[in-house]
Amino acid sequence: MNEHILVCVAWPYAKTSTHVGQIVGAYLPADTFARYHRMAGNQVLMVSGSDEHGTPILVDAERQGITPREFVARYHQQICEVWERLGMSWDLFTETGTQNHYRITQDFFLTLHDKGYIFKESMESPYCPTDRRFLPDRYIEGTCPHCGYDSARGDQCDNCGKTLDPIDLINPRCRLCGSKTSKIEMRQTEHFFLDLPKLQEPLHAWLLQNKEHWRPNTLAFALNWIKEGLRARAITRDLDWGVPIPIEGYEDKRIYVWFDAVIGYFSASVEWAEKQGTPDAWKTWWVPGQTEPPVKSYYFIGKDNIPFHAIIWPAMLLGYGNRNLPYDVPANEFMTMSGAKASSSRGNVIWTRDVLDQYSADTLRYYLSATSPEGRDTDFTFDEMIRRNNDELVATYGNVVHRTLTFLQSKFGGVVPEPLPLREADQALLAEVERGFEQVAKHIEACHLKDGLQAAMVVARAANRYLDEQAPWKQIKVDREAAGTTIYVMLQVLSALRVLFCPYLPFSSQKLHEYLGFTGEAGKQAWEQETVAAGITLPKPAPLFPKLEVDKAETPVG
Repeated sequence: MNEHILVCVAWPYAKTSTHVGQIVGAYLPADTFARYHRMAGNQVLMVSGSDEHGTPILVDAERQGITPREFVARYHQQICEVWERLGMSWDLFTETGTQNHYRITQDFFLTLHDKGYIFKESMESPYCPTDRRFLPDRYIEGTCPHCGYDSARGDQCDNCGKTLDPIDLINPRCRLCGSKTSKIEMRQTEHFFLDLPKLQEPLHAWLLQNKEHWRPNTLAFALNWIKEGLRARAITRDLDWGVPIPIEGYEDKRIYVWFDAVIGYFSASVEWAEKQGTPDAWKTWWVPGQTEPPVKSYYFIGKDNIPFHAIIWPAMLLGYGNRNLPYDVPANEFMTMSGAKASSSRGNVIWTRDVLDQYSADTLRYYLSATSPEGRDTDFTFDEMIRRNNDELVATYGNVVHRTLTFLQSKFGGVVPEPLPLREADQALLAEVERGFEQVAKHIEACHLKDGLQAAMVVARAANRYLDEQAPWKQIKVDREAAGTTIYVMLQVLSALRVLFCPYLPFSSQKLHEYLGFTGEAGKQAWEQETVAAGITLPKPAPLFPKLEVDKAETPVG
């Protein structure tokens, strides 16, 4: 039975371009997952967009002498260019700066307010007298009171993962001016708060229901939050850039960026429906009881976003009412650069666009998928990316493709031979292919994407062994029909490999799709074997992957 799969992907902040840590953390896993489910015949909606609000954007725009809107437009365009080059298959990639998003965010705010889940209260907010402005949480650094890390931010410690308030930090300092002599002041200001304690009980009950498929670290993190007791969180800030508060008298404040960004998954779905000319179609994805089986919504994020997607957003949905809750939150660990977390704010990044200037998208996609930090942090190195390209893509997958297709051209004029009755070795290889379809599907559906890629590579290795054992270059000297049968079987395996690798490697799968005589888009092929018919003439191939030199690894960090 076909399923409805909603793929929600963390919103990149429109203050920089994207770096490879973000790509491996959320975007590439989501794209692989969505591509597979489309091929499997499921209905898929994959949405995200640029997160365009908050003080950091306002400050950087002021520094450059442009408006915040001009600033985010520049980076939104850069982000979209990376998506195109990387092959991201969005159904909609939008922005939080749309009128649609403003309207829906304000509706969420008012509904939660009217139901008693939002209240207002005076609070102390950090203020930098040097810069003469209230500071956003992430523009304050200090020592974490829990673990002693001396570069904790005002909202969260990257070292221990604890969420914080600026007032919790020891020796807080302003990151805008970097002043160590100007003491941060705490000034009274009135703000609105999301009353998370009121939602703790239903949220806890939800977290305990049918979460066996969640990654252990994600579920443990969320349950630990509940165990410690939820606190009300401020959802407004003193600034003039962002979604206006829809209550009279608060024109000088805006809704806090973390509150409006998670609503973006819903507002993007509404925008997508309107652009399709079916304005009520969003209900299929968000209103319970619209489909059978029920919609499964997946949220692909990095582990630093677990609190917002496993606690705060579900709490908001519970409070709002009559909306589908997350089915899974497959949060990845971090990909580090020289052992430290990739971070654009700290300058420890490798920009995706720089990598794509030197390497193919599929080389990057393969390496990041093969080393994905699904269960633990992994470290990015160019040497390892080049090694995997050469040893695995070129020497294993690309090799078996090239050997088969060039032999077909040189010995059979490109014409697919008629096979003899299949031999035991032929049948064993095709059985391995069938297992490959089952294994790759099983792993991807469980969000074990790295295991899915390994299962596809198992089939490629089996094909190489078969080709070596059958040795058609020897068979053809004594039995042309036997050699033809070997090549016919190999062409069927290549047809399977283009499908198995397609969610991971869309560009090379499209090439192989065409080399095997198929038309249209490889990504629209069903998740099943499709026969390469005997008697057709295939075009001359080129290598699927280039061999790379180690001295190409010159892309700078930062």
